Amino acid sequence: MTALDAALASLPERYPGPGGAAAVIHEGHVIEARCWGYANAETRRPFTRGTLFRMCSITKQFTCTLLLDALDDPAVLDPLIAARLPLLREPPPTTLHLAHNQSGLRDYWGVAMLHGAPAESAFGDVEARRVIAGTRTLQFRPGTSYSYVNQNFRLISDALEEKLGRSFGELLRARIFDRFGMATAFLAAETRAMPDSTEGYEGSEATGFRPAVNNVYWTGDAGLGASLDDMIAWEQAIDAQRDDPEGFYNRLSAPTVFAEGAPAPYGFGLVHSRLFEREATSHGGALRGWRSHRLHIPSERLSVVVLFNHMSEAHSAALKLAAAFLDASRPAVAPSPAESRLTGTFLEEETGLAVRVTRGARGVSVSYLYGAETLEEIGPDEAGRDATRLTLADGVVRMHRPQENRTSLLRRLPDAPNARDIAGVYRCAELEADLAVTDAGGALYGGFSGMLGLGRMERLQPLGGDVWLLPCLRALDHSPPGHWTLAFNRDASGVVTGARVGCWIARNLLFERSP
Repeated sequence: MTALDAALASLPERYPGPGGAAAVIHEGHVIEARCWGYANAETRRPFTRGTLFRMCSITKQFTCTLLLDALDDPAVLDPLIAARLPLLREPPPTTLHLAHNQSGLRDYWGVAMLHGAPAESAFGDVEARRVIAGTRTLQFRPGTSYSYVNQNFRLISDALEEKLGRSFGELLRARIFDRFGMATAFLAAETRAMPDSTEGYEGSEATGFRPAVNNVYWTGDAGLGASLDDMIAWEQAIDAQRDDPEGFYNRLSAPTVFAEGAPAPYGFGLVHSRLFEREATSHGGALRGWRSHRLHIPSERLSVVVLFNHMSEAHSAALKLAAAFLDASRPAVAPSPAESRLTGTFLEEETGLAVRVTRGARGVSVSYLYGAETLEEIGPDEAGRDATRLTLADGVVRMHRPQENRTSLLRRLPDAPNARDIAGVYRCAELEADLAVTDAGGALYGGFSGMLGLGRMERLQPLGGDVWLLPCLRALDHSPPGHWTLAFNRDASGVVTGARVGCWIARNLLFERSP
């Protein structure tokens, strides 16, 4: 048995769930394609190469392929984009800012939770338009930084429909699916059910699996439905155009930069990275019950696709298959220094987000965005190399994030217990949404409400000083806010007057305390 055979055979046990599929494509040929388990465990429908699957955010590269194929100059959509942001008080992002996740917008599924949306509530065209049209400010000036924003690609697909006079699904079929032999691919905009009854599952083997309930409506951000065979055809089309400078994927995967010329790690719906010392492009997809990942290493003419109809890490599985094919091993972990002066709990001054730094077996763990990052320890005052770095100098901790084109100051939070005089109602004028904080029998709880409903109350978690976390681990999308940082502020007399609220996809929103 080869290393690749062994890696494929291990997937059902290593990533347990109802079913899955994976393929490895080399030089345009399918080296391995394997399916296991069930597309629908209740009806006992097997998972096959023809099973229809929600590709979720992998859709973004298809939206951008359509953009580049249909228009000589994407800028012709700029006025259509601006018209969808009627309340914006600053210059709007361009179409290319959207395509590179440099728009400065706050993610609409994150903002929807501030409007009180229940996790399994309906979120369709009407709700999307209301949230997007309500945008008044940006997180940063377009082109200067990076933040993952789903509606960037919804705005592109909506503008393409308006410009070209055809539905997004029709455009995908005519310009991409038929062209590349993706016979069963389609726009699966409705997330409640798939036409072949394929089901996505929440849970685990420890707690049991149950069909996931989703009620969002997707377009250019995450609406692609496709089988493993459809995705194999996509990867084969990528290999076929490899020597054409004007090939669709060569254009799609061209290097991107920020406004002042620094390299950007994301462009046209693709993540640019180095895998096993080789340049690679990739993207994942996720919704409750669905996980997918594809990667392409052009120097090796290698592609990997992984599909799980459960919540296991498809990204990790794809890396293991690529490593097995390339006979690449994981670098050894360097011994950690005797101590690290970087650990603690901080507030990032620029964004108002909490940052928790601890030590783990493999280095320094940074809880900042959705999920923790592990950084290699360089010394007591430094951790991280190529992407996120932490440094301590002159008593000041800085976080360097070249992938977002910024460096920020981290203010250490006191170890003293949090003050508990924060109960009240707080109003965000920008969103016309409320944050309610209550003292319920000696425990503090918080919840949001607005035009999308009455959000559930969650127990607040103290971090230090006047900074608290409000958990939001289930949301409309698979990758939820995680934890909202609530940084309360006080006037000169010490009275709480408001809170700065944010999460990894929606930052810097001010809530004022109501009288």
